[in-house]
Amino acid sequence: MRFFFQKENFLDVLTPPVVQNPGMETHIHPFRLWHEKDKKKSDLFLHTSPEFHMKELLASSEDFEKIFTINYAFRDEPISEIHRPQFLMLEWYRKNERYEKIMEDVKNLINFSHNYLAKKSYPVKKEINTFQEATVQDLFSEICHFDILEFLETKDLQRKIALDFKSVPLPQVQCAWDDYFFLIFLNLIEPTFKKIPFLLLKEFPAPLAALSTLKESDPRVCERFEVYLSGIELCNCFNEITDPVTLEKRFRDQQNEKQAIYGYQLPWASDFMEIMNRGYPKSSGVALGVERLLFSLIETTNPFFR
Repeated sequence: MRFFFQKENFLDVLTPPVVQNPGMETHIHPFRLWHEKDKKKSDLFLHTSPEFHMKELLASSEDFEKIFTINYAFRDEPISEIHRPQFLMLEWYRKNERYEKIMEDVKNLINFSHNYLAKKSYPVKKEINTFQEATVQDLFSEICHFDILEFLETKDLQRKIALDFKSVPLPQVQCAWDDYFFLIFLNLIEPTFKKIPFLLLKEFPAPLAALSTLKESDPRVCERFEVYLSGIELCNCFNEITDPVTLEKRFRDQQNEKQAIYGYQLPWASDFMEIMNRGYPKSSGVALGVERLLFSLIETTNPFFR
């Protein structure tokens, strides 16, 4: 991976794993540090992604135009064959480039990695020859036979599930829009990805924008994509939002959702917001699971380094 990015003239950087704010995502849970000597909680966390510091580098100098890092990230989530609490994350950014350029990077990286491993005599799986692309709207229409973009109100989507998707387990309590979306997506749509060697899924509904921009020609969708290799989610890319007012609103919403759902809040991302208020360049970036890529490319039951 380093060979690939060096060949593309990216700068290899490192970011600190101990941070004041580990990330604001509602459903991602960090590890908090502990002062063993004083037997009390620390004000610091292990980061869930190097994103905030990568963006700080991107904004700090004109010299940082194309940067990448291979770094450990830490998330308090259940262990599985494709996840552990400490895992390697590859993250890269392009200044003054849209996310379509990152799409090209991902395809090229996968091909490069496959060829490199094959030359080193690793037991690689069958080469990925077909790169399939689809929008979220396409898949909902094809598999579930309705237009998800016509159901962007929470009550409308809840009612749609109750009436037309009896097999989907509908909670008895009121949920957020994205919860109803993922009830359908995870139960009916994502399982079909196992039959697709490479799927690039783009243009997610606007409520799932996170830190991505909305599409100018259709603000019902946001400019982000995810890649799946035979059903394994590999990476998540944003055409990065640069407006600090919009970003602060999204962070506040995530903070309130985390409190409502999980009963806790993280410290405000003050350092990061200061960077955004000073002026953040138009850019695009992506985070990719290193072990997941290895698991998808070579014959192994354990892609984790131990």
